[in-house]
Amino acid sequence: MSAANTATIDRPPPIPKPWDAPRIAGAVAIGVWIIAGIGLVAYLIGDWNPDLFYRWAPQYMRGLGVTLSLTIISVSIGALLSVPVAYARMTSNRFLSAIAYGYVYFFRGTPLIAQAFLIYYGAGSFRLQLDSVGLWWFFRDEWYCAIFAFSLNTAAYQAEILRGAIESVGKGQWEGAAALGLSKLRTMQKVIAPQALIVALRPYGNEIILMIKGSAIVALITVLDLMGVTRLAFSRSFDFQTYIWAGIIYLTIVEILRRTIDWIETRITRHLIR
Repeated sequence: MSAANTATIDRPPPIPKPWDAPRIAGAVAIGVWIIAGIGLVAYLIGDWNPDLFYRWAPQYMRGLGVTLSLTIISVSIGALLSVPVAYARMTSNRFLSAIAYGYVYFFRGTPLIAQAFLIYYGAGSFRLQLDSVGLWWFFRDEWYCAIFAFSLNTAAYQAEILRGAIESVGKGQWEGAAALGLSKLRTMQKVIAPQALIVALRPYGNEIILMIKGSAIVALITVLDLMGVTRLAFSRSFDFQTYIWAGIIYLTIVEILRRTIDWIETRITRHLIR
């Protein structure tokens, strides 16, 4: 018998991990979640109201469309705004850097619901001024106010994500590109941005997920998104299932987005896997 086979046979069995406090707590938490899930399923099956479901299903789909539209539009606008903000945060110009820092500090340090209320309800205090410059048509509409508030909020977060991703790339990359005669713009496009994208992908995905969940607050300014339709359905039926349906829809959206981010990350990091 060879030495390799002898080593394989004589290798002691793995020692099982002890059931310490963290492992016990994790097992208990998983058990609680499983019991809660079984109870939820049993509740839905036992008290299922098909008439209520078919009555409100079209409204739920329209509310879902509003939620997705709000998220996609605001995240897209925020991505465009985040580029100059991130540049100003990284520039050596103290004036621009201070303005960008104040913007990011305010929108990251205050609740999104307060920002939406400030824009939607606060704009009414300046109706004459806004009307005189032709902007009252924009701020009197709850949908435009929601887009405006969400875009400014996510732009602050995306600017920090972008700044952190760019600064995570070593300075040697810039120096190497400069030694090859590449301009700063070309260096950013061909060298820095591809590496920064890998770092920023997960935070960007988390930001989109947070925006989807945070979009529920627009129901408080009379936008009938998914949560707005849910509140309306509950006020008409007083059936708790209406909120369970909304929760299931939100969970489904987040899970689809999470798996999409995983797939994208796998695709763009194939060259890093040996």
